[in-house]
Amino acid sequence: MISFVICLAVLVGGYFLYGGIVDKIYGPDDRETPAVRINDGVDFVVMPRWKLFLIQLLNIAGLGPIYGALAGAQWGTSVFLWITLGTILAGGVHDFSVGFMSMRHDGASVSELTGIYLGNIMKTIMRIFSVVLLVMVGTVFAVGPAGLISLLIGNQGGTGLLTNNYFWLAIILAYYFIATFIPIDKIIGKFYPVFGICLIVMAIGVAVGIVSHGYVIPEIQFANLHPANTPIWPMMFVSVACGAISGFHATQSPLMARCCKSEKESHMVFYGAMVSEGIIALIWAAAGSAVYATTGGLTTGLTEMLGNGQATCVYDICTKTMGGFGIVLAMLGVIACPITSGDTAFRSARLVIADWFKIDQKPYHSRLFICVPLLAAGALISQLNYNVIWRYFSWSNQTLAMIALWTASMYLFKNGKNFWITTVPATFMSAVSVTYFFCAPECLHLSVAIAYPIGIAAAVVFFGLFIHATQSKTEPVHHFKMMHHV
Repeated sequence: MISFVICLAVLVGGYFLYGGIVDKIYGPDDRETPAVRINDGVDFVVMPRWKLFLIQLLNIAGLGPIYGALAGAQWGTSVFLWITLGTILAGGVHDFSVGFMSMRHDGASVSELTGIYLGNIMKTIMRIFSVVLLVMVGTVFAVGPAGLISLLIGNQGGTGLLTNNYFWLAIILAYYFIATFIPIDKIIGKFYPVFGICLIVMAIGVAVGIVSHGYVIPEIQFANLHPANTPIWPMMFVSVACGAISGFHATQSPLMARCCKSEKESHMVFYGAMVSEGIIALIWAAAGSAVYATTGGLTTGLTEMLGNGQATCVYDICTKTMGGFGIVLAMLGVIACPITSGDTAFRSARLVIADWFKIDQKPYHSRLFICVPLLAAGALISQLNYNVIWRYFSWSNQTLAMIALWTASMYLFKNGKNFWITTVPATFMSAVSVTYFFCAPECLHLSVAIAYPIGIAAAVVFFGLFIHATQSKTEPVHHFKMMHHV
């Protein structure tokens, strides 16, 4: 348990120390923010900082720090290091960067920011990529909670329609439709802070339950404990996703960037929410490592439980660590978490499309014009295999994070600031994303002997293109946009 406590302390300390460094490098000031300057009463609305923090946490959390952390724990307690260091050095920097840049560019979405700093070709790629990702995220975050609700009711003796996944899926999608186009302060601003508190209490409850029920959290070891001997690199780094760094956050940060009264709120709202998510992920990874038995040193118990469904695994952990009322509280947090990310995923998709085609979002009919086809696409995708959707979501998630970090690197360079805080994680995530694409079963499925060198080579090339752009006397973006050819 010592390793767990140390990682927890590093996460908390990292918020103040490294988060403070990031804040100083970007240099927020007292200039008027888009929320004040534009304020349209729909997407640009000033809200208090504490509320922005809780909403941002819910928006970015979803199922990622829970399902992803449990999936990552199959490789063993080495996942603690990825969650901790990934959150401090990559995820927090990523979320802060996009949120801050969005405020500096009238609340622009990540695809528009990419176009400004990496060129029009990359902007088009990111527009398509982010919309597809957001629809997948919204779908994953509808199917997941639908299964959790039906499972919870069924385990409490319920029968009939209330235990039917499709019934709850329809209810959730109907809610998404409403929440996607109404003003952000009507539902999201009023109720999400309450769910945010539930999410935090739930995580604390699971952590306390691990200790009070006598479970032992293993210490960190670097051996691969996955029963199927699936390689740690890059599989674990993609599976954990939202618990360490997530490109989905790049689509969510602009939502709150449009509601910040001051740039100086960036540290708490963006970096702070990511650290909080990292803590939640660390707790769930610890729960998966502590609750289930190992066989021959391998995480067979956790893997078998996940094989019964992620919802079943979450319910089982809540039962074993909390019991009684704790189950209801924990499941409420786990259900609210994805739902409150799913609706903002579709909302972000609407805003990306609106920015793309210059569609004014103040009139209701303009919002409905985009919302209806988006939710229809989500309903169709929800009929596909959930696990397949999750795997594609995980890879596209990390690829989007990679592009967002390169965008931030170019922003920092062009503004004469220390770009290494984003360049190093951008290079690392480039290696992760490219390697995964070449070796993952749902992608090219090549041997690691081929995928590893290609992934490393691609990261080196991307880094070289960026350094070449920083040393060029011409407009750097024209050199760096060559990256999409690699």
